[in-house]
Amino acid sequence: MKEKLKQQDTFSAFLQTSDSFTSTSKDMASATSLMAEQNFLCSICLAVFTQPVTIPCGHNFCLECITNYWDTQTIFKCPLCNQDFYPKPMMRVNVFIAEMAAKFKKTVGQTCLYTPEESGNGNVLCDLCTGAKLTAIKSCLVCFMSYCETHLEPHRRISALKKHKLIPAAENLEGRICKNHDEPLALFCRVDRMLLCDRCKESEHKTHKTVSLEEEAEMRKTQLELGRKDTDQLIQAHQQKILEIQNSVGASRNNAEQALSCSQHVMAALVDYIRKSLFELTEVIEVKKKKSETEAGVIINELEGEIMVIKQKKMQLMAVSLSNDPFTFLENFPSFTINSPAEKDWSDVALNTDQYTIQGAMEKLQTTITREISMLCDPSFKEKQRHAVDVTLDVDTANPSLKISEDRKQVAHVNRMKPSPNKPERFDLVLNVLGKEGFSSGKFYYEVQVKDKTQWDLGVANESINRKGDIRLSPRNGYWTIWLRKGSEFTANAGPAVYLDIREIPQKVGVFVDYDGGQVSFYNVDAKALIFSFTGYNFTEKLFPFFSPCANDGGKNSAPLIITPVRHSS
Repeated sequence: MKEKLKQQDTFSAFLQTSDSFTSTSKDMASATSLMAEQNFLCSICLAVFTQPVTIPCGHNFCLECITNYWDTQTIFKCPLCNQDFYPKPMMRVNVFIAEMAAKFKKTVGQTCLYTPEESGNGNVLCDLCTGAKLTAIKSCLVCFMSYCETHLEPHRRISALKKHKLIPAAENLEGRICKNHDEPLALFCRVDRMLLCDRCKESEHKTHKTVSLEEEAEMRKTQLELGRKDTDQLIQAHQQKILEIQNSVGASRNNAEQALSCSQHVMAALVDYIRKSLFELTEVIEVKKKKSETEAGVIINELEGEIMVIKQKKMQLMAVSLSNDPFTFLENFPSFTINSPAEKDWSDVALNTDQYTIQGAMEKLQTTITREISMLCDPSFKEKQRHAVDVTLDVDTANPSLKISEDRKQVAHVNRMKPSPNKPERFDLVLNVLGKEGFSSGKFYYEVQVKDKTQWDLGVANESINRKGDIRLSPRNGYWTIWLRKGSEFTANAGPAVYLDIREIPQKVGVFVDYDGGQVSFYNVDAKALIFSFTGYNFTEKLFPFFSPCANDGGKNSAPLIITPVRHSS
């Protein structure tokens, strides 16, 4: 068995060797020429530059070398200094360096001769050459020697030598011989996946599928080539995705700048418009006030004039009535009318004071603007987060099909119902669970992660809610909730339901309750934006956080609801 494993290792090394490429570098004839050559060596192939190019960081490489190097990378960078380039630099041959390299090659070629054994380039050398050995082109598994073109001639001419097994020049020829039969390992067993000799094939591998080493290597090379093409396509796809992401980052940056510019412009214009409107409104109110004062002055003057006339008439009447002589009284009486003096009917005359009743309209305007801005980003969101409380799940209220985590911070629906005591506080039909902590005054806030879910219910509920059978969520039934359906449909269960137009699907929802103020609000935590608010309610019972992860929908909605710590900046 050990021999088989060793043979397998030998064949693996053979396959890897057949696909590998070796880089060569030349030694100079002297220290001076070595220092000169270093200035013209490509740091990738270690040879004198061929079509040298200069990349933006200033380093030089062969055009083919840097091109092949970048083809294997996901990000274009310098092999020496690791500086990143985006996009891929345009490369042109550096004519000056190319000319200098060509002159250097010519000079070195005249002064320095290389032999295969001096190069140390990994080539197999001929075993029969004396002095400067030439590169071998074939190795004989019978002679256990490697031959150059000249010394191989006998194996091509002599009949007995023609029968020897020749292979491409290779080292460690002893490792290519079967340890059991001392014959060349020329076959491969596809059943046991190991190298064989002819005698191995005829013995324990007689019924197995065997092929020549060349056929197996060629098949594997074909597989490797297909794999290489697949990896090339995968690399290209990943590089394309990187470009898409980088482009998306650029687009996102531009969109953010445009959104910020638009927000600043709109807000500034809105503030300027409100300031101008306040100025105009102040002027209008002042004009109305002055007009009212003028009208009041005219009416008062007219009334005072009539009062003077009436007083004069009264004095005359009193003067007549003071006469004790009946003759004189009766003589003067006919000159006075016994009717009231003629006067204007003032019963329907009044100043218009309703022209200043704009408080209602201004309150409505304030509410509208506040709501619209809070739907974008609520400036008071951080203040609400400061009322954060620690909320945990009450397992005694959980539907038996719900799984509660050990820390009682997560809840999810499972397909099997676990045995649970039928307690009065437990939801028996709907997939609901309440928080352990209840609140009957003040303000409180908590956050729930709803990431990767297609449906869920969140909110608060009265302590006295019905928990058995089918349940309708509405404030009338003691529930103040919102829910998500089909991954994008939001509804506030206000009775009647209010369908919500949400700018972005929240990954985390914040729930804020002002018990004394009668308000329950829901927020997109990441956007700090208001989703919906229940307002104007009079809470009389203890309120409990309410959760429903809803059915897992065959795994599409299997993610749990997670009560998360509240993190806010001071």
